[in-house]
Amino acid sequence: MPSPWQHSRSSSADDIDFEIKGQELQFVEIELDPGESAVAEAGAMVWKDASIGMTTVFGDGSEAGGGGFMGKLLGAGKRLVTGESLFTTVFTHNGGGKARVAFASPTPGAILPIKLDSVGGTLICQKDAFLAAARGVAIGIEFQRRIMTGLFGGEGFIMQRLDGDGWVFVQMGGTVIERNLAPGEVLHVDTGCLAAYTPSVTFDLETVGGVKSMIFGGEGAFFARLTGPGKVWIQSLPFSRLAGRMLQAAGGRGQNRGEGSVLGELGDFIGGNR
Repeated sequence: MPSPWQHSRSSSADDIDFEIKGQELQFVEIELDPGESAVAEAGAMVWKDASIGMTTVFGDGSEAGGGGFMGKLLGAGKRLVTGESLFTTVFTHNGGGKARVAFASPTPGAILPIKLDSVGGTLICQKDAFLAAARGVAIGIEFQRRIMTGLFGGEGFIMQRLDGDGWVFVQMGGTVIERNLAPGEVLHVDTGCLAAYTPSVTFDLETVGGVKSMIFGGEGAFFARLTGPGKVWIQSLPFSRLAGRMLQAAGGRGQNRGEGSVLGELGDFIGGNR
C-alpha cells in the first residue's frame, strides 16, 4: 500500500522529490538531480545509488562550506546540546540523470515531511526529531524560558529548532496528528506526546487538577498547555514511553511518559513516570 506522503518536483529547481514508504517502520526515499544534496543524521542511511557520494561534515552542513571554523563549531555545539552527534552526513548526486538515497527512522512511528516555508520558516520539535533534510536547513536549539516548563515539560529546557525554506523530515513515535490552533484556542497534551509546534504557539504547563488526579490518574501533575495561533504535531507513542513499558516488562522501574527531568525521582513522580 503506497504512502500518502510523497512529493514530485514543482517549479523550484532546488525542490527535492521524495516518497515515504512503509507503515509503522518507515523510511524516506529522496530523489536527487545532479548536484543536489540531502543531509541526514549519522547512521540513518538505508541504501543509495552508487553515483551519490557521502561526505561527513562538522555540524549540520547548512553553511555549505562557508561561515569559517567558529561558525561550524557553533553549529556542531548546538547539535551536541540537543543530544545529537557533532557530525552529519551530506549525500550529493555526482552523476547524471536521477539518483536516490533512503533514510530510516531508528524507532517505530512516522516520518513526517514538512516544507519549512509553509510553516513560516521555523519548526520547534523534540530533541531527537531530525532525521534528514534538503541541504541548507539549519539545526539549532530552542530554549524554554519558563522554569516550570523546562523542569516538567517533558523535553527539558532545550528543544530542536529547524530553520530554512526547504523540506525537512522529522521522526515521531506512533501515529502523528496535526492540529491547527486558532488564535486563543487552547489544547492540553501529555508532556511526552508533544512532538513539534510552530513558534507562534505558546507552550506552557497546567496542573491536571486535584491531588487524587495527580497521584492516581497516571498522567503526572501537569499537562502541556498549547495556545494558538499555530500548528501542533502530536505523537501517540513517545519512544520514552515505549522504553518505559519494556523496562517494566523486564522488571525495571516502570513506565516513563516524558523525556525525563532534572529533578530525578521527584521529577519522575510529578511527571507521571512512577
